[in-house]
Amino acid sequence: MSADRLRINEIFLSIQGESTRAGCPCVFVRLAGCHLRCSYCDTAYAFTEGDGRTVDEVVQEVCSHSVGLVEITGGEPLLQKAVHPLTAALCNLGKEVLIETSGACDISRCDPRAIRIVDIKTPGSGEADRNLWSNLDHLTQRDEVKFVITDRADYDWAKSVIQRRRLAERCGAVLMSPVFEQPPGEEIAGCPGLDPQALAQWMLADPWLGGTVRLQMQLHKFIWCAQTRGV
Repeated sequence: MSADRLRINEIFLSIQGESTRAGCPCVFVRLAGCHLRCSYCDTAYAFTEGDGRTVDEVVQEVCSHSVGLVEITGGEPLLQKAVHPLTAALCNLGKEVLIETSGACDISRCDPRAIRIVDIKTPGSGEADRNLWSNLDHLTQRDEVKFVITDRADYDWAKSVIQRRRLAERCGAVLMSPVFEQPPGEEIAGCPGLDPQALAQWMLADPWLGGTVRLQMQLHKFIWCAQTRGV
C-alpha cells in the first residue's frame, strides 16, 4: 500500500472491551495483515481479508459516527505506512486515538498524541521471541502495556518482565488479560483459554501487584458471542 492508502479489514462502532477505556463507545478501524501467528488469535480473518481505501475515505467513515474515541487495530496496524497519516488526521480532528500493536513493530514513529497499547507477547502466545524490547524506551505515561495470559507460566513470566523492566514506571497502565475461555467444542486449536478466576487469584496472592497491574477482561465477548465480528 502507498503512503495514502490502507488495506482495511473492517470499520465499526462498538463498546471498547479492553484497555483503561473499557466500556466506552468507540469506533474501531481494523487494518488487514499481520506477521505474527499467536496461538490464541481471535481475528485470523484479518490476515488476508481487506480492501484498499484512502486515508480520507477512512476518516470520513470514522467521522460518520459521532464518537470521540477511535481505536486503530489489526492484524498489526503498524505494518502499513499510511497508519501514521491516518493517526495524525484523526488527532487533528480532536479524536482520542488508541493504537493497539503487537509490540513487534517500532512504535517510535507513532503520533505522540496517540495512546499506544503495546501487547507484549508471552511464551504461551508462541511469539515471545518477536518482542521488540526497544519499544519500552519509547513508552510514556499516556501509553499502556498488556500481557495476554494463557497459563501460570505466562503469569510468572509477565510478572518478571514487569518487575525487571520497571513497566509501572514507564507507562500509564499495565494490564493482564486471560485468554478468553470458549464453550466446549469451540476452543481455539492449541489454546483452551484461562479461567479468569485463576488469574484473579494469582494476582491477589501477589502483594507487589497492588496498584501496579489491573486485570482486564474482553468486555465485548461478554456482551456479544465471542465469534461475532464487527463488535
